[in-house]
Amino acid sequence: MDRFVIQGGQRLSGEVQVGGAKNSVLPIMAAALLTDEELVIRRVPRLRDVASQVKVLQSLGARVLHDEQQGILKIRCDDEAPITAPYELMKTMRASICVLGPLLAKRKRARVSMPGGCVIGVRPIDLHLRGMEQLGAAIDVRAGYVEASTTQLRGSTLFLGSSAGSTVLGTANVVMAATLADGETVLENSAQEPEVVDLCNVLVKMGAQIDGIGSHCLRITGVKKLHGVDHAVIPDRIEAGTFAIAGAITGGDVTVRGCEPRDLLALIERLRAAAVDVTYGNDWIRVCAPRRFRSIDVTTLPHPGFPTDLQAQLMALLCLADGISMLHERIYQDRFIHVAELHRMGARIRKEGSTAIIEGVARLSGAPVMASDLRGSAALVLAGMAAEGETAVDRVYHIDRGYERIDERLRLLGAKIDRCTADVPPLSMVANSGG
Repeated sequence: MDRFVIQGGQRLSGEVQVGGAKNSVLPIMAAALLTDEELVIRRVPRLRDVASQVKVLQSLGARVLHDEQQGILKIRCDDEAPITAPYELMKTMRASICVLGPLLAKRKRARVSMPGGCVIGVRPIDLHLRGMEQLGAAIDVRAGYVEASTTQLRGSTLFLGSSAGSTVLGTANVVMAATLADGETVLENSAQEPEVVDLCNVLVKMGAQIDGIGSHCLRITGVKKLHGVDHAVIPDRIEAGTFAIAGAITGGDVTVRGCEPRDLLALIERLRAAAVDVTYGNDWIRVCAPRRFRSIDVTTLPHPGFPTDLQAQLMALLCLADGISMLHERIYQDRFIHVAELHRMGARIRKEGSTAIIEGVARLSGAPVMASDLRGSAALVLAGMAAEGETAVDRVYHIDRGYERIDERLRLLGAKIDRCTADVPPLSMVANSGG
């Protein structure tokens, strides 16, 4: 098991290039199940989650050629007989549930394990299942598996929503299923996230008929067949935002290139409110940090609101802001596991329900900490770079799920961060083991 050892206090400066979006490439990979032809995906990041999704697709009869150096995936379904996505492959990430819709649409049957992923609170898939049922599928959940079947999916009018708003993966799943359904599907309250738009654009290139892309109402007219395409995924806005916050929290001057600033306007506005100097162009963002930050209030919301996937990283920065900041989590109300680890570094954070109240401190102190989820682990790395002394972040396989070689790229910006094998569990892991 690897850990990061970070010597804090280094000011980051320079340029960093953003890779392809993890949350875009995983559903697009699942879309390969909708066609007999080859799907070529470019700008694919080297991530644990991508490798896991490759294994899921291979278990479902897909032939996958992965050129990691070039960032290219070539996927073709040679065998359409398999319908089971097993638990041992599905347990590591939530996005694996996206094979359900394509399997039902193309093969008429699916047996898919309930997915895993980060421990950030309850994230049920009931909206996915309800959507499939409204398209005419018979759904049964037993022994941890979703068993679904249909003679032919049929278009319907659906409302995909919950108290947290629209569902990103639920929208992706239902849209993919509807592309091969009979008739028209009207999907109200669909997610507007850039990753959903990217998936819809791929499906259209494959021959799907989708209107309203980027809006809360999608209209999908089913077609008989989809074909293969060649597509480059969009830049990863969460990775871009993480590097931008990294530059700010270290008092640095960092330019993030190859990104889409329009997808990060909510972050840019909040950083500016916190006294960070942010400028941007067509495909870059530059962050220059002040000596101290201003306290601010932040509320996570569906796109185009502030992303929940940047909540933990911004919290680390606000630990060093003058005054009291309020961070309201409206997507995943239990997404505060990283708070306990930030406390170990000297942060002052109080939780009240789905709100974190952050009292800024003069400095953070390096400490042994333990990552528990993807974005929380990124926050701990950022806090460690800003802290005084040495920070050891354990269980960094979480961060490897969503950030390609983050330690190497941070070193190029001036960070003192090393990856090493953790032979002995650190005190933080023992203290948080929970028996």
